[in-house]
Amino acid sequence: MPYKTLEVSPLTPHLGAEVSGVDLTAPLSAAQAEDLRAALIDWHVIFFRDQPLTFEGHKALARCFGDIHIAPSTKAWQVEGHPEITRMHADAESKYVAGEDWHSDMTCDPEPPLGSALYLHTVPPTGGDTAFSNMHLAYEALGERMKAYLDGLTATHDGARVFAAIAPPGSQFPVSVHPVVRTHPESGRKALFVNKQFTARINEVSKDENEAVLAYLVRHVQRPEFQCRFRWRPHSIALWDNRSVQHSAIWDYFPMTRSGYRVTIKGDKPV
Repeated sequence: MPYKTLEVSPLTPHLGAEVSGVDLTAPLSAAQAEDLRAALIDWHVIFFRDQPLTFEGHKALARCFGDIHIAPSTKAWQVEGHPEITRMHADAESKYVAGEDWHSDMTCDPEPPLGSALYLHTVPPTGGDTAFSNMHLAYEALGERMKAYLDGLTATHDGARVFAAIAPPGSQFPVSVHPVVRTHPESGRKALFVNKQFTARINEVSKDENEAVLAYLVRHVQRPEFQCRFRWRPHSIALWDNRSVQHSAIWDYFPMTRSGYRVTIKGDKPV
């Protein structure tokens, strides 16, 4: 669709677009912010090049979409003086990287984030891409009998599945119950809302049935035709809609360095 203040170049027909014609290091006009919000709904994840953001500029970009979400589970990685910003860094000393498997951010929270804006200032010469998958397409590709089966089911999402191994002893993690299929609050489209990292179980079925169905769904969302893949360059930004996509950070660049910052945007309770 046309935008008044932006140029938008799709990566695939159904997911992902690079946005140009806007300077995110300067204050955005109301019209630019409106176009950015529309582009996010249309393309689910939008990308920007050559945008050397300051911490304040990064927060200002996120606030175009809503209030900032500060997750207690990520406190150890917050930037000093800027609790809204999480440091995302991997190098030759890293034993793991954040987001290395398919997930939606912090679905263990009672109100999972609307989305996240990731800014990388340092990237390896090759590798370190982020893959995204469209959960609207994943839902729409299911057969009618499977859609009917999933209708009304809920799933438990547990933060301990992701953070227990790396958090200080005695840490507490959120646990929340959300619908297996959620409706996007702005577009009205349905989307699958279970993921490999946070989803512990589907609640209304037996243990064996849960294991089979959940395993099927986490494989299903990874189908290549639902995906796009973003190749980073220094001072690039990815801003994704957590309500309609999952993503996976590909750690194929060890021992090289990939470094930047993320700001997460408050969402609402999935329905």
